[in-house]
Amino acid sequence: MADFLCGLDAAVAVVGGKWKPLILWALSVQPRRTGELRRELDGVSEKVLTQQLRELERDGIVHREVYKEVPPRVIYSLTRKGVALDKALAPLGDWGEEHLADIIAVRQ
Repeated sequence: MADFLCGLDAAVAVVGGKWKPLILWALSVQPRRTGELRRELDGVSEKVLTQQLRELERDGIVHREVYKEVPPRVIYSLTRKGVALDKALAPLGDWGEEHLADIIAVRQ
């Protein structure tokens, strides 16, 4: 079991990684299939996307619905906890938008 120093430490552990916040952002618009997410998140590999989705599912952020069809259809959506986390990240995204030009400038 992980030991966290504070709530922020726990939250960062849940959304840590390059793709998890972007997965949350994509799913906040609408539920999506794996292929839709892969197309939406340009550059993510299938392996990494699957791993990140499994971790988000484990943490109760994402719900995975499997439809018993041939081939099986899988749709991912945000849970109530996931919606709350997405709302909590919104101010961070606003900060990033506000300072985007400066961030790009200092990194070039």
